[in-house]
Amino acid sequence: MLKQKTLKGSFSLCGKGLHTGLNLTVTFNPAPDNYGYKIQRIDLEGQPIIDAVAENVGNTTRGTVLCKGDIKVSTIEHAMAALYAAGIDNCLIQVNGPEFPILDGSAKFYVENIQRVGIEEQTAVKDYYIIKSKIEYRDEETGSSIMILPDENFSVNALISYDSQVLFNQFATLDNMENFASEIASSRTFVFVREIEPLLNAGLVKGGDLDNAIVIYERQMDQERFDKLADIMGVPHMDATKLGYINHIPLVHCNEPARHKLLDIIGDLALIGKPIKGRIIATRPGHTVNNKFARLIRKEIRLHEVQAPIYNPNEEPIMDVNRIRELLPHRYPFQLVDKVIEIGANYIVGVKNVTSNEPFFQGHFPQEPVMPGVLQVEAMAQCGGLLVLNSVEEPDRWSTYFMKIDGVKFRQKVVPGDTLIFRVEMTAPLRRGISTMKGYVFVGEKVVCEAEFMAQIVKNK
Repeated sequence: MLKQKTLKGSFSLCGKGLHTGLNLTVTFNPAPDNYGYKIQRIDLEGQPIIDAVAENVGNTTRGTVLCKGDIKVSTIEHAMAALYAAGIDNCLIQVNGPEFPILDGSAKFYVENIQRVGIEEQTAVKDYYIIKSKIEYRDEETGSSIMILPDENFSVNALISYDSQVLFNQFATLDNMENFASEIASSRTFVFVREIEPLLNAGLVKGGDLDNAIVIYERQMDQERFDKLADIMGVPHMDATKLGYINHIPLVHCNEPARHKLLDIIGDLALIGKPIKGRIIATRPGHTVNNKFARLIRKEIRLHEVQAPIYNPNEEPIMDVNRIRELLPHRYPFQLVDKVIEIGANYIVGVKNVTSNEPFFQGHFPQEPVMPGVLQVEAMAQCGGLLVLNSVEEPDRWSTYFMKIDGVKFRQKVVPGDTLIFRVEMTAPLRRGISTMKGYVFVGEKVVCEAEFMAQIVKNK
């Protein structure tokens, strides 16, 4: 199983804030397992920390703003995209002001510095949330929508559309996060000339210029007003009859605006708090719809706190019933694992098909057949035994015995026709023949039973 990752060392970036115009420094630091992304305002008393999760987003006007009471940090999305695309799970970010520096308006410098300091693998297992059915958020008023579909990896399709003579329809696709650095990271933020005055009147984009944004002139205005805006932007006067892109650096990609929107999607969805396996399809995305979608996914994660393993009955098992009988001494009617479909260094996934012919249904109960809970726990323990015995020589000379069972919960009846999926994980290394494990039993996507148990592996005399 893939492990969580953090930075090997710290790095800092300096620059002006897009909205405040302040000179700012942001520092990225390694963080321990299961820490997530956290942002610390080191310029404030007590140096408060904000968890970088979707529920803490308080504003989405021209950027993503995290809030905790009166404490705010804005324009975080480019940094979040770089961390997420690099596969970094844990990072403490310190900033000495109310926003991250805009730099050149892209994620390029974040990516370059992540590559420079390196990435370190940690001990904890990376906790993916696997999309198993379509989830969609749609804003009927704006026509924006985001959906996610099942996929083996995380990928993004972005489609943008504007009422503009210069920027009309564009799309961008990223099928592999390994290509983020070369295909997406250098794509800069953009703004329309007609938006500049309203944004300035709202107290925003005080630090915006042609070095950190693509400016798009797509609706002709009179020369006097255009000259006035040129003075505000600190650029030479230009011909008001010529529409097009106004920037010092040529477009990096012909569809750079769409690629930047894709970058923003990744940054905003990084606030889900878990890496995702699924394909995003976003139409007319923006920070507002991105955040609402991220909140929707977080709600789904809370509803399915523990995800059922993926079970494809068409795939060959890792262990069939014959291999199981080589490892376990159990026989009819007490062999409660039919096959093993997945096994790792510290976990195992097994399957049992519950039929109406199970002997225990004769007395439990004749009029309402229900699988006894103790047998569900026993089946989990047998899975755990397979995990351990698969790694020893001469497994037939060993037996496993319960020593302790804790935290047992039964959430739903198991009845004939159910297919039980067991996921059992070792919670500590095997020491002196003692193994501690946590197990779950699933029917479909629902947890029907869970337990923690300790077992002893003993050599037969």
